[in-house]
Amino acid sequence: MKDNLFAGAVAVVTGGESGIGAACVEALAAAGAKVALTYHSDRAAADAVVARCGGEQAAIAVQADVADEAAIEALFTAAEKSFGTVILLVNSAGLNMSGTKLIDMELAQFDRVVRTDLYGPFLTCRRLARALAAAGKRGRVVNISSIHEHAPRAGGVDYDSAKGGLAQLTATLALELAPSGIAVNGVAPGMILTPMNERAVEDETFRREHEAHIPWGRAGRAEEVAELVSFLLSPAADYITGSTVTIDGALSLVVAPGA
Repeated sequence: MKDNLFAGAVAVVTGGESGIGAACVEALAAAGAKVALTYHSDRAAADAVVARCGGEQAAIAVQADVADEAAIEALFTAAEKSFGTVILLVNSAGLNMSGTKLIDMELAQFDRVVRTDLYGPFLTCRRLARALAAAGKRGRVVNISSIHEHAPRAGGVDYDSAKGGLAQLTATLALELAPSGIAVNGVAPGMILTPMNERAVEDETFRREHEAHIPWGRAGRAEEVAELVSFLLSPAADYITGSTVTIDGALSLVVAPGA
């Protein structure tokens, strides 16, 4: 991404302390944006991301449960106080599938994942849209989804349901907010080497076994996802809204072979 591409822009990135979220924070800050990132519990990791961005002149870390309406209000208020009106939003905070089958799943588990992975983006998008309407400004949103929004797995009823809902939230908001000049897109990663895929990061044998199913022959990197997110937030993507872009090395296309 070009230096100063986002100069003067203010961004919020949820789940910005690690993985794809952290890579997005660093990419946006490197291109000149001021970024407010959220973290859930790992303050040290969040502070490290802020330090890599150049300190609190460039980025601030805000503790937030993205499923909590008051926490989202406090997040945007902090971003506005430090940097000004937020015009860019990346919803990266999320919980992974539990691996629990429906018959064994407690409502609390289903609720926990859906609230983080779906309610969170609803709350942040609503807060962004309200502020932009009040300020008369345009903006852009990228929701980090997953190939599992359309490629379900047994044991993933919590996660897959949330990401399927996120796909529809993205598409619906794109229609609703287009007249206000607010673009809403999604990014659907496949196997990316982040803390959410800790076993793949730590266990080379496990990783290679799974990479064998990816036509491109390898897992992806968080920085690659961040580059795509940055493009979708940039002026070059002005005519793109309501789309979800898959970044998975063609993994989600591997269905028919061998059938």
